[in-house]
Amino acid sequence: MASNPSASPDAPAWESASVVRVLPAVAPRKLNKVPFVELADGRLQGVVSSGSDISRVYVASVAAGTHGLSCSTNNNRPCGGLNQGYACKHLDALIEEAVLQYGQDRVARFLRVEVPEGERVSRYLNGTRDPAPAAAVFARFLRHLAYLELPGGVAPVPELHWFPAGVGR
Repeated sequence: MASNPSASPDAPAWESASVVRVLPAVAPRKLNKVPFVELADGRLQGVVSSGSDISRVYVASVAAGTHGLSCSTNNNRPCGGLNQGYACKHLDALIEEAVLQYGQDRVARFLRVEVPEGERVSRYLNGTRDPAPAAAVFARFLRHLAYLELPGGVAPVPELHWFPAGVGR
């Protein structure tokens, strides 16, 4: 593990490391329903499988702060279930999986919403339809899938130089 020469000698070891700690998921996720979820670009966003067509996926997102709701297929066809102010089943699934991945407190804090203990985050969103481009999220998802096809090995993968690896807890 490489270290940071400018770090003070009494600083914790993790602060001088060139890798970061990886936090495990709060609970196991259903990757076949919501294979990709992230808190990025000011949105809770991800890819959700269609319940009716195995070859269709939806890119859904909730904007932090405004709670703007967006859901469309990977080729930008709008979701028929997203009505003005009401989340569709794809958004509900995305939010539930984000809570499993990151924890309810972190998701609520990211979306800037107050959620009482024992309640669901989606119940406290008051956004309206706010279409967001699906292409960037879907492209990131496809890029993550490409890493699954790499053969196993110990040689470094140049584009993953930033990725946390080998960090103990």
